[in-house]
Amino acid sequence: MIKSYKDYLFYLEADRIALGKEKKRPLFFGDEIWKYQRLLRKIEYYMNCKKSLCSKILYFLYRFIFHKYALMLGFEIPFNVCGPGLSIAHRGPIIIGPKVRIGRNCRIHSCVSIAPDKKPPYESPVIGDNVYIGPGAKLFGSIKIADGTAVGTGAIVTKSFIEENITIAGNPAKKISSEGSEGFIIPGAQLVDINFLKK
Repeated sequence: MIKSYKDYLFYLEADRIALGKEKKRPLFFGDEIWKYQRLLRKIEYYMNCKKSLCSKILYFLYRFIFHKYALMLGFEIPFNVCGPGLSIAHRGPIIIGPKVRIGRNCRIHSCVSIAPDKKPPYESPVIGDNVYIGPGAKLFGSIKIADGTAVGTGAIVTKSFIEENITIAGNPAKKISSEGSEGFIIPGAQLVDINFLKK
């Protein structure tokens, strides 16, 4: 969670690296996903760290712009859910529940749903660090996904996988490989230049 301006800069830089962007800022035309992610982080910063009246006005302005991007791209991603190094691969529907927790360096493809149980107490998935979630994957309920997991295309995941660095796939999902997400993600949160944060 972003708790300071330094955290905010770190999240921005980690996301940029994870998205594979060499430029420091998005293009005026294009780069909509990157702009969406930058707005996500800006709103999290204002929500968590800024309390003045002027800040609240800016916060609502950013929320309005963010909402337009969310409708255009088909994303429903709550605030303070995704760790640094988030990489959204493509436009297209992505739905994430408000109590889901996603670690560092997660890459999410289109048509992914990560949602709580359908019955009380409505517990939500906890996703580890360096996780790749392929197109069309669905993750439901009180489950934990270990660090370094690759979730295959169209996988339906309703139970926990606590072994690290594996690939899971199928309906219902099961382990299909002892090779994990390495090669599918760019670990942006690990690659941030410490000197960048000292500026």
